[in-house]
Amino acid sequence: MSRGWNYLSMIFKGVVAARVWLIAYIVLILIPASVLLYAYSQRYSRILEEEVTRTMLQTLKQAEINLNHQFDSARDISNTILMNPKLHQYLSTSSSDSDQLDALKELRILVDNAKTNPIVFRVRLYVNESKLFSHERVNFFPWESIKNRPWYTEVVNANGNLVWTGAYLENFLDDVQSARYIFSGIRVLRDPDNYDHLSGVLSIEVAAKTIDNILSNIELNKEQNVFMVAPSGTVVLHNDKSLLGTKLKSSSVLSAIEQKDEGVSAITEDNTQQYVVYTTIGSTGWKLVAEVPKNGISSRAASLNQFSSVATLSGVTILFLLLVFILIAFIVRGMNRKVQTVIRAIKREGMEGLDERSGTSEGDFNLLEKSVDHLIHRVRDLMEETYKSKVQEREAQLRALQAQINPHFLYNTLDTINWIAIGHNAHDISQMIDGLAKYFRLSLNKGRDLVSVTDELNLAKVYLEIQQTRFPKSFEVHFDIEEGLDDIEMPKLTLQPIVENALLHGIRKSKGKTGSIMIKARQEEGVLIISVTDDGIGMEPELMQSLLTEPRPSMKSDGSGSSYGLYNVNERIKLFAGDAYGLELLSTIGEGTIVTVRMTYKHSSDKPPL
Repeated sequence: MSRGWNYLSMIFKGVVAARVWLIAYIVLILIPASVLLYAYSQRYSRILEEEVTRTMLQTLKQAEINLNHQFDSARDISNTILMNPKLHQYLSTSSSDSDQLDALKELRILVDNAKTNPIVFRVRLYVNESKLFSHERVNFFPWESIKNRPWYTEVVNANGNLVWTGAYLENFLDDVQSARYIFSGIRVLRDPDNYDHLSGVLSIEVAAKTIDNILSNIELNKEQNVFMVAPSGTVVLHNDKSLLGTKLKSSSVLSAIEQKDEGVSAITEDNTQQYVVYTTIGSTGWKLVAEVPKNGISSRAASLNQFSSVATLSGVTILFLLLVFILIAFIVRGMNRKVQTVIRAIKREGMEGLDERSGTSEGDFNLLEKSVDHLIHRVRDLMEETYKSKVQEREAQLRALQAQINPHFLYNTLDTINWIAIGHNAHDISQMIDGLAKYFRLSLNKGRDLVSVTDELNLAKVYLEIQQTRFPKSFEVHFDIEEGLDDIEMPKLTLQPIVENALLHGIRKSKGKTGSIMIKARQEEGVLIISVTDDGIGMEPELMQSLLTEPRPSMKSDGSGSSYGLYNVNERIKLFAGDAYGLELLSTIGEGTIVTVRMTYKHSSDKPPL
């Protein structure tokens, strides 16, 4: 018992003797470490919020693409009806009753066909009361019945262009649910015999429920509020139907969404911080807006981050304090022993006795050495864990990028299908849809990240077949594939961005907009080598180097995109195979570009059984 008290007394004396060390530790280590850890915690929280809001904006833009498609589809139907000669025959002031009856037969068929489109709820024609069936009130209505509508003046002033109204309540005599909320795409019609004279109004009506369903599928946050606003600030669609047609009350939200076509803004409304995420619906000019409380975005991440920071700081502080106390006690005791040994040696043997003891060691610093060694191993483990977490985070980001489908490519493809259907009586639609279906099947690959080389080459082939339909007779494709690559696996969507760049940025930008693409694949000593060669315009050396070192996310107005895919592909290959592998670019202005993929590979037989 006495020995234990003596030991504690010795530790206390050591701490008192080392008070200068403790003060230096607190001032030079503990306080700066706490400040740095706090600053890191705050910055990490901001980064988390930026990533979350960026993801929310991408989600909102996907919904905007869907809305654009719906409204454009309704616009195309309106154009089709407008261009029908039977409509002009019916509206002509010189047409007889028999002519009108003849035109009405085909117009009813045209209206019925338009209603087969899921986006179209009703087609209405507002005509002069002298016209046959003008009081039918199902598809034909008297013109006078809409002249008192609030949007009538805007439709007349649009001079035949399509004008979209916000959601409003409308009654239907032939519908069991007599009152529905609808959107209307309205345009005036002109007398074919006297173009300066207005002869009627055409309205394509879309059920608000159809648009509501798209908005309800947007999942940003449990407390989100998603709605649509016209450029004037008028609410055109909202969960609270009483707000339809009224001016948006929040001036902060209006100021935020007026700045740009799309973006994320942080505002304070009623002492509550929130994010306003918005994008513009191109076909109508309306803004799709989502209000998300800020605390709902970052509360969980911030709490985890704060708990981790506090726990780390507390653990490091306790650990360092314990180590300091123990080390000081042992150092003081060892120093006392060494001083006593030196004094005894001097008294007994003189200074010569010290030379004999200089090579001996009492082991007083073994604990310090072991502790430092333990800390080194611990820090190394922590560094490895941090590196792995960063790699996993990077892989998640790359997978999110990989999962995004190029909306411009999809829109252009569907637009091509639409015009083929109109111009060729729909007999080429089957081939186009089949190619597109193959593209999605191969690119999605049931959610797996790895595909066989054969499937990856087939994906590139299907993509080019689709583009050959879009750009007929503008390029040729040749394949030189080594046998024996069927059971080799590689990351999916590796070749598609490369062949896309070869076509859109190489061949399509050349003077004649024609050329050829050669795709070769082989293996050499355990390395898979795939090259894509085009005879397009080539590129400058500075641009060629920057494509693999800098992301280029800008998007051209024609939907062709930038060379952002090459940077993404290069990073994914390095994550998959290592830093020694990736993309190699060789390009000559006016002669073309060669992009070579080099990576190690996996055999499908190497996968563990399910």
